[in-house]
Amino acid sequence: MAATALLTAGLASAADPWPSKPIRIISTFAPGGTSDVLSRAIAPELSKALGVPVVVVNKPGANSIIGTQEVAKSAPDGYTLGMFISAHAINPHIAKSLPYDTHKDFIPLAMIGLMPGLLTVNPSVPANNVKELIQLAKDKPGTLSYGTPGGLTSGQLSMQYLVKLASIDVTEISYKGGGPALADLLAGHIQMLINSPTSTLPHVNSGKLRALATTGTRRPAVLADVPTVAESGFPGFELYEWYALFLPANTPQDIVNRLYAEIMKIMASPEMVKRIHDIGAEGSNMTPPEFAAWVKKDEQTWGLLIKQIGIRPE
Repeated sequence: MAATALLTAGLASAADPWPSKPIRIISTFAPGGTSDVLSRAIAPELSKALGVPVVVVNKPGANSIIGTQEVAKSAPDGYTLGMFISAHAINPHIAKSLPYDTHKDFIPLAMIGLMPGLLTVNPSVPANNVKELIQLAKDKPGTLSYGTPGGLTSGQLSMQYLVKLASIDVTEISYKGGGPALADLLAGHIQMLINSPTSTLPHVNSGKLRALATTGTRRPAVLADVPTVAESGFPGFELYEWYALFLPANTPQDIVNRLYAEIMKIMASPEMVKRIHDIGAEGSNMTPPEFAAWVKKDEQTWGLLIKQIGIRPE
């Protein structure tokens, strides 16, 4: 009887092709930020392609470590993906220990968006460019404050790097994601923020925020009138934030291949191409092995920058 039961269970399992139940995308930051926005843009399209519900679950906290750990400990069965950001490449350099192995516990699946940070200020700040902002900070040391999307994210490190290069005295206020930081910038509780363009651009376009610079090597088409930080007196300043889907390690290769193929189809659709373009980002068709190599290189870049800033692991 026991043997029959095991055989029946095995046949039932084999009869359930993947996917046969809901899939979740774990967004490692709070609702309202770019990680959440992109996750919710992809989820319904992936649901249509696979024929099962795809739900977004927000797991913010600890500079994305909480959500990332959730993905690491999830079953490698294709039913859990993580929307990670560049913090994933930063955390190994700022944490003495992590509850997962950055490389061994994950499969980098697909780059969703690569974008420069966007430096904006509240309109009450009397500065129309980076030079004027720096001069204002020097004239009134300690009176200006900037927000960050979370502890030592790319947004925070980009701002810290600029502060160090400019030798200015400003106060840092950390939030659990780009959404809460942006809300306080709009309310005037902080004066400046380097954040992804995704959620910031609509407020720039409406006049509720003023854009001063982007952090990439070139101006995105959607921000053609906004200079780069490098153009604003800091040559060589080049920092990007990325958003990408990862899987738990040991996910079967056929599932990895299927997910990658479907996501590439979604990313190539005219609607998604426009959506990525409109937030000042670029997509990528790197294969999982190519993307894994890219992540390792990006991790080295952030490591060098963190040493320059003088941050020590905690």
